[in-house]
Amino acid sequence: MTSLRVTCLGAGYFAQFHYDSWARMDRVQRVGACDLDLGKARSTGLPAFDGLETMLAQTTPDVLDIILPPPAHAQAIRTALDAGIKTIICQKPFCTNLQEAQEMAALAAQNGAQVIVHENFRFQPWYRSLKRALDDDAIGKLHQVTFRLRPGDGQGPDAYLDRQPYFQTMKRFLVHETAVHWIDTFRYLLGNPSAVYADLRRVNPVIAGEDAGYILFDHPNGVRALFDGNRSLDHAADNHRRTMGEMLVEGASGTIQLRGDGSLWQRRFRARDEVCLKPADTWDGFGGDCVHALQSHVVAGLLDGTAFENTAQEYLRVINIEEAVYRSATEARKITLGAT
Repeated sequence: MTSLRVTCLGAGYFAQFHYDSWARMDRVQRVGACDLDLGKARSTGLPAFDGLETMLAQTTPDVLDIILPPPAHAQAIRTALDAGIKTIICQKPFCTNLQEAQEMAALAAQNGAQVIVHENFRFQPWYRSLKRALDDDAIGKLHQVTFRLRPGDGQGPDAYLDRQPYFQTMKRFLVHETAVHWIDTFRYLLGNPSAVYADLRRVNPVIAGEDAGYILFDHPNGVRALFDGNRSLDHAADNHRRTMGEMLVEGASGTIQLRGDGSLWQRRFRARDEVCLKPADTWDGFGGDCVHALQSHVVAGLLDGTAFENTAQEYLRVINIEEAVYRSATEARKITLGAT
């Protein structure tokens, strides 16, 4: 196989980044777009459908890219598997809960299919650069990592209505929709956590779920990570959705700081000056073009045989950690995580 036939299910706000990415790939042929709103599917410029079964039957794709909210994931995966699709990409949050995610991962395995969760933040270029710096021991023994989520998009009665209005009605919001990105990113950078402690709250009363809080993770080798999230507050950036906040990584030999422009800065221990490890990001779209990086990763896995990251089976660990975060917040205590 030298190229892939790709279809997409969903044509909402975030889908634009998926369609744009597929259009830039030489080894991909886009053969269909599906949405319950046929007009939205037609707006992609691809053969348009309002029924998934019909699209799969008429286009015979190699890959289905599911770009829908969690309640629609399970049925879409079942339909794709019934149609014989062997590679499925599915947006995060993956399914509505851990049990449903486990069922879908098991069903895919039974059908000899691969499901890749579209958890793209670990593919943002600043985190790839940071991972390389940590692997090279750039700041010595690592002590702690802090990420301050400050997108500044959650104030007032109209919060999210112009972009993703369903955010307002999600009973689990900050962690399930947003902090899950850093659960996975912390795993990528630091290894799997052994325990979590969470204190969550709601700042904007029009939001059904939590929109602020602290989550503390215990990682291997004594490293701790803190996710400090508040969607009502902002940070210094021309585009608040580029990094969505700022990160400080602290080691025995110095620090690395991620700024809102996507740049990374290293400071040696006891020094005052900083050295730029990665310049500011110039991509005008979402998250340093991380959608394209993830989808290119999947294409390389299928056509070149490279290993996949974030398979559905592996991603179950992320969902398990998420469940522990909510349990910790409810019970006001640290939760020890299992080995799987």
